[in-house]
Amino acid sequence: MTSSILVTGAAGFIGYHLCEKLLSLGHMVLGVDCLSPYYDVALKHARLDRLKAHEHFSFLPIDLAGNPEACRVLFERNRPSHVVHLAAQPGVRASIVNPWACMHANMDGFLAILEACRAYPVEHLVYASSSSVYGMTASVPFDDRALDVQPISLYGATKRANELIATTYAGLYDIPVTGLRLFTVYGPWGRPDMAYFKFTQALVQGIPLEVYHQGQLWRDFTYIHDAITCIERLLTCVPEVHSSSGVRSRIVNVGTRAPEEVNRLIGLLEHETGRKAQRRELSLQQGDVLRTCANTDTLKSLIGFEPTTPLETGIKHFVAWYRDFYGSW
Repeated sequence: MTSSILVTGAAGFIGYHLCEKLLSLGHMVLGVDCLSPYYDVALKHARLDRLKAHEHFSFLPIDLAGNPEACRVLFERNRPSHVVHLAAQPGVRASIVNPWACMHANMDGFLAILEACRAYPVEHLVYASSSSVYGMTASVPFDDRALDVQPISLYGATKRANELIATTYAGLYDIPVTGLRLFTVYGPWGRPDMAYFKFTQALVQGIPLEVYHQGQLWRDFTYIHDAITCIERLLTCVPEVHSSSGVRSRIVNVGTRAPEEVNRLIGLLEHETGRKAQRRELSLQQGDVLRTCANTDTLKSLIGFEPTTPLETGIKHFVAWYRDFYGSW
């Protein structure tokens, strides 16, 4: 049986790949995106062009945060059975540079979705949180069952607030919700503001890479196709009533449990591009953490799967896509 699925942030990196996956499985997909100029809008349009080739895909350019009434009408007219809310203002550093944009997109936009789900009930609301909620926690790997998380960036704080508000709405209005704590998702069609993408651009252009903390930062890099498999399977795995809280709400880490040093990432990119990196060494940035590492026990128990794609494989695929999309060098 096919479902009618609403995906917000459909022109984004993860949203695009998720729409493609859901369409390949025969679902009807309605995509929504405000096409924010936070990064190259041409890349977002290129993703959308590929999605629009599918018969069962439709798209509406809506700013959920700025127009909650349009969000309500969208639900009233389309009555989606499932919602995946990925639309947000991403980026730890971006939240420091422009805190108002971060708060508006991540808080107001999510509230618009929750209110629409309240008015027009759905079978399952899945939304993007972030590994940034963990901050500088000393407990590694990061446990999605732990309650003592303390974000150190505004971006992380908005995502933690989303989790708390979602649980509140789940209890008040019986909305089944799942929050995804995503760990550094990367791959083809990725976000130009992320390190692996910026490093590749710098290598190709022959300019210095901006490397923080001497590259001695560890990240739980999660390949996009693994992340999409997790999201798609979790979408049909509706949470049951939690034994202690009494609500249908849960948080799930989506990562590999195998962090890699940024210096190794740079080495892999050098190998795949055939270019030697010039480096501009910079100090640790506000809001950055030294290490991320996901405890994936909850994920594996729910869907019998966890991301395992090695970084060298994912980077090979990314560089091949980059060369194809932007032209050889």
